[in-house]
Amino acid sequence: MKSASKIAPVEIFALLFGLFLGLCIIKFGNPVILDHKIVSPQSLSDAWNDGWPTHWTPYFIVPLLVISLLLILRNPLPGLPQWCWILPLAWFGWQLFSARTTVASDLTEATLWDYAGCLVCYFTGALLFNQKNTLNWLLVGILAASAYCLVRAMEQRVYEFPTNHQILVEGEQAGWTNMPPESVSEMKQEQIIITTNGVDIANPVILMKLAKGRVYGTLVYPNALAGLILMLFPLGLTVAIQKGKRLRPAIRWLAIVVVSSLGCVSFIWTGSKLGWLLAIFLVGFYLFSLGWSIRLKSIAIALVILLGLGVFGLRFHSYFAKGATSVGARFDYWRAAIRTTADNPVVGTGPGTFQKPYSSLKSPQAEMARLTHNDYLEQFSDSGLPGGVVYGAWIGLSLWSIGKRTWGPTDLMLFGIFAGLLAWFLQGLGEFSLFIPATAWVAFTLLGVLIGQLRINSTPIRQ
Repeated sequence: MKSASKIAPVEIFALLFGLFLGLCIIKFGNPVILDHKIVSPQSLSDAWNDGWPTHWTPYFIVPLLVISLLLILRNPLPGLPQWCWILPLAWFGWQLFSARTTVASDLTEATLWDYAGCLVCYFTGALLFNQKNTLNWLLVGILAASAYCLVRAMEQRVYEFPTNHQILVEGEQAGWTNMPPESVSEMKQEQIIITTNGVDIANPVILMKLAKGRVYGTLVYPNALAGLILMLFPLGLTVAIQKGKRLRPAIRWLAIVVVSSLGCVSFIWTGSKLGWLLAIFLVGFYLFSLGWSIRLKSIAIALVILLGLGVFGLRFHSYFAKGATSVGARFDYWRAAIRTTADNPVVGTGPGTFQKPYSSLKSPQAEMARLTHNDYLEQFSDSGLPGGVVYGAWIGLSLWSIGKRTWGPTDLMLFGIFAGLLAWFLQGLGEFSLFIPATAWVAFTLLGVLIGQLRINSTPIRQ
């Protein structure tokens, strides 16, 4: 057994890299294209409580890249299958080429830093963190930060949202005389208080959001939190089950119950429709991987689907009764993305620039959107057919190859990572997860870890 003094440099770096990814979950949970709207912290209190602007990320990712290169050069490793590095490099190279003709240089610059971070995380995971024990060190920061994010979500639902709703209602009833003038002025600037017919009222949209109680933890909005839970919950539960074997039975079961409760309750409180459907898929996917008879698996999966869809219908019936507006909005985004691709088939309009063509292509009744809400269509719209095809090929081939290697929960750790990644990348069909460093950089690090298992003459991680 290794002593603390004999921890390998790559293991120390894995711990540091995991802590950085944990910092991303807590502080870099906004889309990179909204960086201009994020106010830099002015005090230590602001830095502790608020999210950080995403243009700070290069100050972290560049030093980590340098250290990664030094460790790789210090201990040369067997190469990856050629497609594992050709496709991501070709994709990023095309993004740089597309950026030459972008319609919005500020949006493209922010997006390219995000994409560069994805590549650094991917290759670092593939070349360094697939060795024995490094994954365990890496997960310390990731799982600790995700737990904090879920606790934050619970606090929002139980305390913060009800309290803020009550404050706004009482403030409006009192004509805002029960609040300091500077607080009222600040809420007016943030559109929390609006003026209608000469009367200051609480913004009805804000009140409705607080009343719904959809939690988002440390991320930009509830669907992003649902994506983080889908990605990390299978892994977190696996860690609680496997590592808990070293603990007393009572403590082990307490850990399993706490992890399950935090994940499931927070996930339900996100109110994510697509997330719910993907959760049904995940459970069915796990059941299908088991060594049961076909008949037994079919019955179990059918029951999961029927129960899951039944609860889905009951939980979201009012949403569909009102016309499922967000679904209709997404179809309008996707129509515009396809039109933009047709108009700019080679290089698109530039990475991260969907909002520019959409402002003129959107339906008259549609609200403005900054992203396509589909990571794959966004690639086609932003960087043309080459960018979209190469990105889709990279992700599709990666998941297919990893799936064949990890199929069947013989190694629950690897299977849990794969299942979570599969759900996260599928969520990208209806969300903009790729543009949020908090989730994208964690996902591509873990994707790299699993891709590293495809290395020639490599030994799979075993727990």
